[in-house]
Amino acid sequence: MSRNVLLVSHVRREEALLATIETARLLAAEGIRPIMVDVERDDLARWAAANDHSDAVKGIGLLGVDAHVADLELAVVLGGDGTILKAAEVVREANTPLLGINLGHVGFLAESERDGLHDAVQRVVAKDYVVKERLTLDVTVEVDGKVVYSTWALNECTVEKSAAEKMLSVVVEVDQRPLSSFGADGIVMSTPTGSTAYAFSAGGPVVWPSVEALLLVPISAHALFSRPLVVSPSSLLAVEVAQDSSGNGVLWCDGRRTTPLPRGARVEVRRSEASVRLARFRQGVFTDRLVAKFALPVAGWRGTNRGADEVL
Repeated sequence: MSRNVLLVSHVRREEALLATIETARLLAAEGIRPIMVDVERDDLARWAAANDHSDAVKGIGLLGVDAHVADLELAVVLGGDGTILKAAEVVREANTPLLGINLGHVGFLAESERDGLHDAVQRVVAKDYVVKERLTLDVTVEVDGKVVYSTWALNECTVEKSAAEKMLSVVVEVDQRPLSSFGADGIVMSTPTGSTAYAFSAGGPVVWPSVEALLLVPISAHALFSRPLVVSPSSLLAVEVAQDSSGNGVLWCDGRRTTPLPRGARVEVRRSEASVRLARFRQGVFTDRLVAKFALPVAGWRGTNRGADEVL
């Protein structure tokens, strides 16, 4: 049975296109068929034709034609965290593991950097990796008591004001009990994975991936009590856009899926039964990843490497 590996690329960046061509060639040389979605392969083919790389594109199969999502053993993602979120959307129905090659800035979800691409492909060929599951969110929107929109998120969902000049008035609920009402620019509801993304920028805590929890972080709230909250993974979070809000809202999930929120709309967020699976190579502690990704100063530390290893 042939081995199929999905390639998901940031096709608007030349560095990513070059890395995709290189990865496709390396996989094909090992008897593994690279697969891409049609739109991305078309973009790659146009660029390759203008840059003398058409031979590599000919060997790339089409998802849904040459292989289906259930036929994929892995998705190799060439880009930043945004590209990984895009890939998670593509393979969600089959829960295919994702392996990120960071070509972005921080690249918190990625496992390897660009200069480690060749080694990463060899690890893929040898199936020399472990798979870790990350908690995700199920998100529903109700208007007048009826569900009008359903989606999911790996990092976070945000309820935001739809107009810059208008304040959004919201009521926050935890476990079907009202917590507080206030005006704000928005509310971030996040997973531990997303705690280093939008929630982090909004002033939320960093939560270690091994901790199962949900986060709620207000954005620029006009309230005495507007602290970030960390609640049980079994909790139900809800945000309602107040009927007397000066403006409407908008829901964003992972910065990719969106729907408008009229006054009176209710957004419910709970832990999803489906996870996202990330392929990992290294053993290490999450503290080291934080230090590396955020370039944190640790000069003067005199401890020893006695911490228990975990796959991040």
